[in-house]
Amino acid sequence: MTNHLKYWHAGALTIYLTACSAMPLTPVSEKSVDVRHPESGYREVLAGDTLYSIAWESGRDYREVARWNDISPPYLIKPGQKLRLFPPPYMRRDRQTAQISQPRTSRQSATAPTRQSGKDTYTVEKLEPPAITRPRSGSATKLTWSWPAEGKLLETFTLNGSNKGIDISGTRGQPVLAANAGKVVYQGGGLRGYGQLIIMQHDADFLSAYAHCDKIYVKEGDVIQRGQKIADMGSSGADTVMLHFEIRYRGVPVDPQDYLPRK
Repeated sequence: MTNHLKYWHAGALTIYLTACSAMPLTPVSEKSVDVRHPESGYREVLAGDTLYSIAWESGRDYREVARWNDISPPYLIKPGQKLRLFPPPYMRRDRQTAQISQPRTSRQSATAPTRQSGKDTYTVEKLEPPAITRPRSGSATKLTWSWPAEGKLLETFTLNGSNKGIDISGTRGQPVLAANAGKVVYQGGGLRGYGQLIIMQHDADFLSAYAHCDKIYVKEGDVIQRGQKIADMGSSGADTVMLHFEIRYRGVPVDPQDYLPRK
């Protein structure tokens, strides 16, 4: 994503604006939440989190995170709960120590927890990222996508991950539309760098995200039709008015232009 971030710091605390639930076509009110901490082997659930937002933030498939933590649909989580972000470790016979055991790789380093006498301690381990599967362009889905907003492309998707989606320029208050039919699984401002964010689930494999929104007209759990207005374009978490739009397949960012109609 383009580095369009501005933060206001007060000591070690960084404040974000996040949206509360509201009826459709009524702007969502805002409140502040703490910025998320860098990823480690575990992630503590904070108020406003959903399983989908935690999986999105850590680049995981929400189904994998659910499986690793023995969470069944509808994937309810609660503040203070600790979620694994890697597959569970093999348990030692003495049940006193559990350590994540994965093939080492130079590609990714993370802080992996070990359990001793019922308390979590942390050691640095190089952990292999979970296996991912990329679709072949738009052929892997029968979903019909449409552009989420009108405007000029400021930046496009890059394979190296520097921009996990596309940035569309526009004017404040311009409509942001659902690119596909689906269900809102996250709405808020708790993911660093996204500002006011909406995440939608379209089927078992595909999710989409709409970042830097101004006013939001949907809430978690709402079922949305393709082309329905879900927000106004804004600049939350950015230094210019724009929409940052992402599509993810099984937790992996893919190029939205492989799915959107050609202009």
